[in-house]
Amino acid sequence: MDFLPINIDDMNKRGWEQCDFVFVTGDAYVDHSSFGAAILSRLLERYGYKVGIIAQPDWKDINSFKKLGEPRLGFLINSGNIDSMVNHYTTFKKRRHKDEYSPGGKPNLRPDRALTVYANKIREAYKNAPIIIGGIEASLRRLSHYDYWSDSVRRSVLLDAGANLLVYGMGEKAIIEIAEALDSGIPVDEVTFINGTVYKTKDKDRAYEPIFLPKFDEVASSKRKYADSFKMQYENTDAKSGKTLVEQYDSIYVVQNPPMESLKEQELDDVYDLDYMMDYHPIYANSGGIPALEEIKFSITSVRGCFGGCNFCALNFHQGTIVQSRSHDSIIKEAEKMTQDKDFKGYIHDVGGPTANFRIKACNKQEKYGACKNKSCLAPQKCSNLIVDHEDYVELLRKVRNLEGVKKVFVRSGIRYDYVMYDKNDDFMKELCAHHVSGQLRTAPEHVSNRVLRQMGKPPIKIYNQFVKKFYEESKKINKEQYIVPYFISSHPGSTLKDAIELAEYIRDMGYIPEQVQDFYPTPGTLSTCMYYTGINPLTDEEVFVPKEIEERKMQRALLQYTKRENYELVLKALKKENRYDLIGNDPKCLIRQRN
Repeated sequence: MDFLPINIDDMNKRGWEQCDFVFVTGDAYVDHSSFGAAILSRLLERYGYKVGIIAQPDWKDINSFKKLGEPRLGFLINSGNIDSMVNHYTTFKKRRHKDEYSPGGKPNLRPDRALTVYANKIREAYKNAPIIIGGIEASLRRLSHYDYWSDSVRRSVLLDAGANLLVYGMGEKAIIEIAEALDSGIPVDEVTFINGTVYKTKDKDRAYEPIFLPKFDEVASSKRKYADSFKMQYENTDAKSGKTLVEQYDSIYVVQNPPMESLKEQELDDVYDLDYMMDYHPIYANSGGIPALEEIKFSITSVRGCFGGCNFCALNFHQGTIVQSRSHDSIIKEAEKMTQDKDFKGYIHDVGGPTANFRIKACNKQEKYGACKNKSCLAPQKCSNLIVDHEDYVELLRKVRNLEGVKKVFVRSGIRYDYVMYDKNDDFMKELCAHHVSGQLRTAPEHVSNRVLRQMGKPPIKIYNQFVKKFYEESKKINKEQYIVPYFISSHPGSTLKDAIELAEYIRDMGYIPEQVQDFYPTPGTLSTCMYYTGINPLTDEEVFVPKEIEERKMQRALLQYTKRENYELVLKALKKENRYDLIGNDPKCLIRQRN
């Protein structure tokens, strides 16, 4: 077992004259199951294909894309585990100084809009080579989308990249079907029949039983049309009920085939049982390694998919809402392998996924009909069909923590506290407090104003308060001093200064100030981003207040850390603007003191 070839010498050692596929990625080469490029390249390898890796090529030098030669079947491209624009810029559009997915955290080793830049460079180098794009950047930009960084509606990245085919979602099944089609001699532009893919055509009749979205010109010029289009896309993200969607660009039609069906348990086990090195390539050893690997190297992905329904999360458009779980045996096997690693100290940092405590499908009907189009499982209230059961997850955690060589198993990927509170069995809460908290449990209430929480797709704050109370009660029973660290978002669509002040008062009553807060980030593919751009909730058709002015966003953020000296003037201005002079002064309930 070894890393896949990254240069001609590596190919020669394997006796290869030509790769079947060359995978170009915006991340450093990390052969670990948390990296999409590693998963798909190892999966293709298992099916007998020869795959080479070009990681973080110099996009200004065409020879960087020629280092492995032209592949027999095509180039595969992703921009990395994170959208390149999110990777590069803060919510206030300031350039980040570190890239966790690059050697030593060095920034600027990938371009802005990396997917488009890489694909166009490859087209320049190899005019007729098939180009297939995928990953999070492709998945969330597969049709027209609002782009926060340019403050405009951009067209499908398939067109900007000049690629032949786009894979959306997790991609394992689609990439194998694509490989088999190309290997059988089918021209890439004729590969239009695979679910989980997007293609372009001048013949709209190629699409099977399509739903026609508003034309690109319409969504680019009308926020109402944009909201309508988003709703149609939102309602067709499930593999069992999703339809073919077509978006017209003058004489070209971009066709999104229905989503690929999710992996079954055995299929998911097989993905995580591939021959990963579970490390970064040795070429990065002298550069400080890859920071992103440090936290995940000893973490285990237990599930995919999430039925939580948070409106600011892109999972609905990428992984989907149907939970897919790995078997206990597969997870135990991975944990046992970890214990043999020379760097393992006995601590497994996480056994989770998008939501750690979702291990089963939301309800029985999802098996036959898929996820509901217009109904949420958890918010604003629990669906009567929701199955609430932590038994399987509790059993899994017990097995992992009892393995020889394992000292502690943490749960860090986040839990849905409302799901915990709906469980009539307290075993999970008891075991969480007793065995799986590292002193602090991170939770995500996101806000406290029920008006804002409704636009976020989150439950009422009273449920979070009940969870907090129960957590501290259970911790006290076992004589453990451990704390909850909440995560809040400022300036989400629907949040006014009044709501931000309500959140600040809640923080005051908690007795401590959060070290980190997040200003809402309008990333592609989320319902919240649609609200941010249009001022419309596309699911309810109601108008939504959006705090877009930079000063107001700064005031809302400052209120979450009102004790910081540098935030004083912003907090003072916000309180005066809302006539909350009662919060300015020397009373213990005041947020800030009145300066002379």
